[in-house]
Amino acid sequence: MSRMIAPASAKVSHSRHLTILMLLGILIIVMFIVSMNTGLMRLTPLEVVHTLLGDGTRQQKLILFDFRLPRIVISMLVGAGFAVSGCILQSLSRNALAEPSTLGINAGAGFAVIIFISFVPATAAGHIFVLPLMALIGAMLTAALIYFLSYRREDGLSPTRMILIGIAVGAGIYAIQMILTLRLDPQNFQFVSIWLAGKIWGGDWRFVLALLPWIAVILPFALYKSRVLNLLNLGDQTSAGLGMPVEKERLVLLAAAVALSGACISVSGGIGFVGLIAPHLARRLVGPKHQVLLPACALIGSLLLITADTIARWILQPAEIPTGIVVALIGAPYFLYLLAKSKA
Repeated sequence: MSRMIAPASAKVSHSRHLTILMLLGILIIVMFIVSMNTGLMRLTPLEVVHTLLGDGTRQQKLILFDFRLPRIVISMLVGAGFAVSGCILQSLSRNALAEPSTLGINAGAGFAVIIFISFVPATAAGHIFVLPLMALIGAMLTAALIYFLSYRREDGLSPTRMILIGIAVGAGIYAIQMILTLRLDPQNFQFVSIWLAGKIWGGDWRFVLALLPWIAVILPFALYKSRVLNLLNLGDQTSAGLGMPVEKERLVLLAAAVALSGACISVSGGIGFVGLIAPHLARRLVGPKHQVLLPACALIGSLLLITADTIARWILQPAEIPTGIVVALIGAPYFLYLLAKSKA
């Protein structure tokens, strides 16, 4: 009897997870349509459809294809990237508060970008494709420093120590960032100020092309490593007992998470909390198994950021506020809630 119940239960669970993923996909499509209709120049749903089919006016095509669609696609890619990166970091550290911004990785990536812009103007040709590489270098160096300071030979990687050191390193880097920012010329200063606030500043398809390879490679790799993440959640001793090279796998996955967040930061700036909120919501919906958790994280992250960016463009029309501020208004209270819950 128990053998019959177990497969049936697994089948129901699989069906429920598939339904949740489909609903998240439908919500993303709905927000995609809403976002295409949101902006200073309003387009009705019918006008959007006609424009997508090639029947729109020249102005409508310019608004939709040259301004709105690239930004919407970038929002979805960045949201998915931050969410999966946060999920990996939480699994590696076994800490519910871990994500790229709280670990100081965002600060490191931003620091490298500011140094690059200090020598190369923000309007220089080709900088779009160099920024992801610079952000990756900064994020990798910061992650390596945090890992080195957090690791102890006798007890391995301490999750609590990792979080505290990440916060301290991030605060120090942000202070240096402010000093460097004040030394920039007015044009670069304006660019960096907006970038640090977390604005989706990618205005054309070149930004999509710069970010897409990172997402297209690392997200499937993370899904491929989902079984490893499941084992790491059991603890280092249990994972090692099952024959897994714990430190090697942890370093590989840490590099993937850092590369993912670094590439996203280069086109979205200092947007935080997506990597914190999305994994928690995903776990509530689909449970802890990473085979389903990672796709759910990606979908929730995309939904969260495309919604936040749409609000940022709509709430103070004709002006707009950085998307990072909207996300922070949602994420900061949730972070405090998790902190209080963790303390309890």
